[in-house]
Amino acid sequence: MINQDMVDCREKVHILGVDISAVDTKSTLAILEDYIREGKPRMVVTADSSAVVLAQHDEELRNIINSADLVTPDSVGILWAAKRFGTPLPERVSGVDIFESLCERAALNGYKIFLLGAAPGVAEAAVNKLKQRYPGLVVAGTHHGFFGQEESPRVVEKIRACKPDILFVAMGIPKQEKWIAANIHQLQVPVCIGVGGTLDVVSGRVKRAPKWMQDMGLEWLYRLATNPRKIRKCSTLPVFVYLVLRAGRGQTSL
Repeated sequence: MINQDMVDCREKVHILGVDISAVDTKSTLAILEDYIREGKPRMVVTADSSAVVLAQHDEELRNIINSADLVTPDSVGILWAAKRFGTPLPERVSGVDIFESLCERAALNGYKIFLLGAAPGVAEAAVNKLKQRYPGLVVAGTHHGFFGQEESPRVVEKIRACKPDILFVAMGIPKQEKWIAANIHQLQVPVCIGVGGTLDVVSGRVKRAPKWMQDMGLEWLYRLATNPRKIRKCSTLPVFVYLVLRAGRGQTSL
């Protein structure tokens, strides 16, 4: 059963029609380990500013996020908006940090993980790095994210057969959330979580921003400077700021 203390930690903060769980890293990890022990399929979303902007026009995505079991605040923009609305959140809980912490706990406690997403070969490269970092980590399987809808049932069956405790899906927002939501009951994995570009970072294919930039909320700037193709995602930031400022005048969507 889920601990009542953990349930109490999951008060929701409403930001532009999207519900964000009022959790910090410690309570998030405790909740996820409770999910693993309980064994029921659960969906976790790491929501950043771009996800909230996309959800303004994508009703399917908005409904998926709002019905997820846990939605962590994955950007300083989310923290800023929550504070501006008078409902501050404890801290940023990013997909990359959750990934690393869960892999560490998986190695210690025998949880099995499955990595899904990124280009062919990236997940396998990430596994090599992870096993060096976390000796004893059990990787139930991997699969790249470059598959079509017709292949999806085979991917689902592969994951189900591997019986992981944690499924990390690295396909980017909103594809990863929609894929998890469509398949969660067939997957039967206790923790299904979208982690965006995490496998690229862990594999060494993409460098993460220096710690000081992460602490200052400038990770988006580093990503843009090192990969101009991120301009589309970064362009949602001013839109998010505009929507939040406008919401203060009684409006909550475009």
